[in-house]
Amino acid sequence: MFLVQYTADNTRTLNVDSAAMTLPVSDPAAWATAMNNLGMAPLGIAGQPILPDFDPALGMMTGIPPITPMMPGLGIVPPPIPPDMPVAKEIIHCKSCTLFPPNPNLPPPATRERPPGCKTVFVGGLPENGTEQIIVEVFEQCGEIIAIRKSKKNFCHIRFAEEYMVDKALYLSGYRIRLGSSTDKKDTGRLHVDFAQARDDLYEWECKQRMLAREERHRRRMEEERMRPPSPPPVVHYSDHECSIVAEKLKDDSKFSEAVQTLLTWIERGEVNRRSANHFYSMIQSANSHVRRLVNEKATHEKEMEEAKEKFKQALSGILIQFEQIVAVYHSASKQKAWDHFTKAQRKNISVWCKQAEEIRNIHNDELMGIRREEEMEMSDDEIEETTETKETEESALVSQAEALKEENDSLRWQLDAYRNEVELLKQEQGKAHREDDPNKEQQLKLLQQALQGMQQHLLKVQEEYKKKEAELDRIKDDNLQVEQLLENFHEKQENCGSRLCASSQEGEQPLEKTAVSNPVKSEREALLVGIISTFLHVHPFGASIEYICSYLNRLDNKASYQIPSKLTTSPLLPISTSDVESLMSRLQHTFRQEMTGVGASLEKRWKFCGFEGLKLT
Repeated sequence: MFLVQYTADNTRTLNVDSAAMTLPVSDPAAWATAMNNLGMAPLGIAGQPILPDFDPALGMMTGIPPITPMMPGLGIVPPPIPPDMPVAKEIIHCKSCTLFPPNPNLPPPATRERPPGCKTVFVGGLPENGTEQIIVEVFEQCGEIIAIRKSKKNFCHIRFAEEYMVDKALYLSGYRIRLGSSTDKKDTGRLHVDFAQARDDLYEWECKQRMLAREERHRRRMEEERMRPPSPPPVVHYSDHECSIVAEKLKDDSKFSEAVQTLLTWIERGEVNRRSANHFYSMIQSANSHVRRLVNEKATHEKEMEEAKEKFKQALSGILIQFEQIVAVYHSASKQKAWDHFTKAQRKNISVWCKQAEEIRNIHNDELMGIRREEEMEMSDDEIEETTETKETEESALVSQAEALKEENDSLRWQLDAYRNEVELLKQEQGKAHREDDPNKEQQLKLLQQALQGMQQHLLKVQEEYKKKEAELDRIKDDNLQVEQLLENFHEKQENCGSRLCASSQEGEQPLEKTAVSNPVKSEREALLVGIISTFLHVHPFGASIEYICSYLNRLDNKASYQIPSKLTTSPLLPISTSDVESLMSRLQHTFRQEMTGVGASLEKRWKFCGFEGLKLT
């Protein structure tokens, strides 16, 4: 067997006992114990397991105490054990001292909060006779020691190379240490191991954090650069040569996007001046020529989309028809005539298939109905918009049309003057271009000719529009003159009727008081009102309500459009009420007539002018 012997210099040697070698190898208990101590599964010579109660997960045999990880010579410390699991610590033998474990029933030793990047521990409770060599002998099993700072008051600070070594050193907290076999108080002590805060540890931890932060920033920057879209290509500076190239590209549909971006950049840079304005105008005109193409392309795409929608609807309808047929097959199979011949499993499968097919059919049917509802809503919105746009009154339409015509005429005059000035400038520049010897003379002449042709065409269109607007304005003026002549004729007829009525009243044989009572017009103010109302109703052949007539009279009074002559009366017009106007019009039965229009809730009273009919009767 193997024996451990200590020499005079306190060193261990392994010797082989020859007497023990007589033990047969086939002894299962001794062979299993030896292999278990070495951490291997106990196997026989032939490879069969010797003991059935060996636990390979634990690496030990049941009933045999494990090897203490802190035994001298092994130099290993187990990983940290969870705090809720009871720890059974063993005696640790060193060369110059022995460590006895604490009482397992006592609570674990208290520790302070761990500083960031801690590699230094505080060790207290050292023996008075303990040396730095003994401290190294005890704690070098935890890892590489960088520095030891020992104090005269039985404590020291140990700095390890890595942070995880501190956890191994904390495992020894609470052990009782004894130097050799002495029982003297100066040769014994109770170790207390705790975290220590050191500037070197904090500095190294901060350096490591900064390095990690730099790596993270670099990684994020690389990711952003990878995800950033590519920069747009640089735009060339403006020149006559580049301008001619861009003008040619604007005419090509495939290169239009690139050329129009260059044109936009030049305009934003401020390259437009008096000399280059014509070139830019021709390029803008070329860009404008693509509008019709884009509109046609949009219409084509919309048509394709409508065709695709129609195809989708037709395909969906066909799918629904097939689903209906499949569901009909399931329902016919579920009838008793065929249902009794199926087994129980077949019936169950048919029921499940039928339910799934009905659910899918309902989903597709809802989708098709939703598409149809959206189309109906779009059609109804279009109809509402068309009806709202057509509702306008006649008077406001005439006034707004006249004002719009005036503004358009003014703007057209100004545009015509501007185009004339531009044509003159172009002619002057063209004359200068003939005089100068320019290598790009032909290209400039072509551009000028194109610009002149476009401006002349536009000028002709503007002149035609101007003539049309003037004709419309003249027609409106003629209509207004005709309306004014009709009003003057009506006033003259009204005055003639009044003079005839006065002459007939003077020739009568009745007294003056009776004639005054029988006369329906009692004052000059009422006569003026009769004339204005007659004119107003003559313009409205379908009649007007009493409220509409009174509002018209009050508006005339406020605007002072019609005033009573100063020779006839000195008092201004008073506010006109509906009752006075209605009583006045009811007295003149041969001049005004009241009619009822509408049915039910829309019943309305309208007054009409019938003076000419009254003249025929008289």
